[in-house]
Amino acid sequence: MTLTLAELVRRAIDSVRDPRAGARDVMALTLPRNARWEALLAVIIVSVLLAHVTAFLSPGGDMMMAPMLQNPLASTTIQLGLMVIMVFAVFWIGRALGGGGSLDDTILLMAWMQWILVGLQVVQILALLVIPPLVGLIVLAGMGLFFWLLTNFVAELHGFRSLGRVFMIILLSMVGITILMSIVLSMIGVQVVGA
Repeated sequence: MTLTLAELVRRAIDSVRDPRAGARDVMALTLPRNARWEALLAVIIVSVLLAHVTAFLSPGGDMMMAPMLQNPLASTTIQLGLMVIMVFAVFWIGRALGGGGSLDDTILLMAWMQWILVGLQVVQILALLVIPPLVGLIVLAGMGLFFWLLTNFVAELHGFRSLGRVFMIILLSMVGITILMSIVLSMIGVQVVGA
């Protein structure tokens, strides 16, 4: 099956309306694992490019980016690393709590979530060009959309019923992973900027 851009956009909109059904549709795709990783990398590259376009169009936007993130290659590497951590966290934590999701489906769902968020980045760029005061609201909507999609996708992936429980597990996992990464980085001598 060939997915056109129009079809990908339509499916993304459908996934926002009904994320669990969207997750089922995505998991029904039969793709080899390497194609799933490639899809994740592709949407990360598009996301990073759009973030740099947004920074370019925003007054002082490039100054607001951390020095490491001003380089597109560094931005891509960091975002890819974070997404790989997210993939394995969603898979392993879900399985540890009795979920039945596969690693292949986890990769594809995280790529799909990133694709939907890329759509929101496009809306943000259009708002910057037409109605700049809306950008702040779009950023807040993006944070809400991220948690909405992640919660529903994880629930569908692992067969969990309670969205509230899944959401709380996501928040606790994020806090735990952040603390663990901070400890590991400090042990190897990496200093967090601003600390």
